[in-house]
Amino acid sequence: MLVELIALVLWFVLFVRLDAAVGRDVVAATANALTLQSAEHAMHLDIEREVNGWLAGSPGWSRAAVCLYRLYYVAVAGVLLWVLLRHAGVYRKVRRTMVAMMALVLPVYWSVPMSPPRLALPGAADLVARYDILGEASRESWTNPSHFTAMPSMHVGWSLWCGYAMWCALRGAHPRAALLVWLFPLLMAADVLATGNHYLLDVAGSVALLAVSVVAATASRWLTARRSIVKIIPVSSVTDRCDGDSVG
Repeated sequence: MLVELIALVLWFVLFVRLDAAVGRDVVAATANALTLQSAEHAMHLDIEREVNGWLAGSPGWSRAAVCLYRLYYVAVAGVLLWVLLRHAGVYRKVRRTMVAMMALVLPVYWSVPMSPPRLALPGAADLVARYDILGEASRESWTNPSHFTAMPSMHVGWSLWCGYAMWCALRGAHPRAALLVWLFPLLMAADVLATGNHYLLDVAGSVALLAVSVVAATASRWLTARRSIVKIIPVSSVTDRCDGDSVG
């Protein structure tokens, strides 16, 4: 178990380092953000300025939203440990999905840098900067990156992964509780929209990322199982043939 946890921590550190190395083209990020804003406007989905303005007018709710935005990593780590310790039967499946999400999102960040609403949307307030619970320390921390990786939102992505992991663990014995866990990613989606950190289409991108990652993890598990079967069958066939020759 200790080796498993160390491997996950190292993989996460590698992901953070690679994440920090992509999405630094300001010009491309701004152009992509303007294109996305135009697409949302055409589809009547441009709600970011309205919800951001509503939250900005309520300091109490703004502080609560910033706390959730900053501390949700605790929830992700807690869900991972809970599944590992209490639901080992689904752990490998959700771990594969987590690794797939990290691997699949980096090429998107590299190829499509995206500036968040707080930087590219006129009138949007940067509420995390205004009410940041980490203060000045956040400016030197990986939690306040200088790169432009708004699409998709990994805040929503990781909260979706939490919902998926808990749903997989609970759906058999506690089906009603398994449905309630999806409230967490819904809350996180509302949070990142209202704090000016993501667009609505970023949230849709996060849903797509989880879906593709689940498919990729399932395919990986199927291929691994198939390779194991292929390795076993020849050995069994040779044994049977030898037994047949002995009888003859």
